[in-house]
Amino acid sequence: MSSLLSQFQYQPQQVAAVQNKFASIRPPQEFLDYRRFSKPQNFGEIQQRVGYNLPYFQANYIAIVLLLSVYALVTNALLLFVLGFTGFGIYLISKLKGADLDLPVGKLTSSQLYTGLAIIAIPLGFLASPISTMMWLIGTSAVTVFSHASLMEKPIETVFEESV
Repeated sequence: MSSLLSQFQYQPQQVAAVQNKFASIRPPQEFLDYRRFSKPQNFGEIQQRVGYNLPYFQANYIAIVLLLSVYALVTNALLLFVLGFTGFGIYLISKLKGADLDLPVGKLTSSQLYTGLAIIAIPLGFLASPISTMMWLIGTSAVTVFSHASLMEKPIETVFEESV
């Protein structure tokens, strides 16, 4: 159990890695340089462009996927409500630290509270259509990222570096 908890504790090297990743976000002038957009000649050129652009613009692509995720949650209010309701319910039950909840009608144990939360959250979760939201998110992210990566030409400097 302690090894499981140690995975979720604050680890400075992981935070530093995430900060370094987002520090490498390319500026919009470079990411959206319309002069470097062109139709690839063949599939080999698509592979070369994607192979170069995916690691080069990786932080930008992660930011796009995160923004699309926020958009998907904001436009699906029921899913946002269910996630907030479930998270808040789990938080409140965990604040009891295993103690029973005393109500005027009786006592409820933590397992009964979790069961009640699941009985409410699971049907609401199915109504919120999380699977279609995830499919939309995967599809739009893939189309956006791979379209940009395949249409964006490599900088002219890299062409001279490769020939040397």
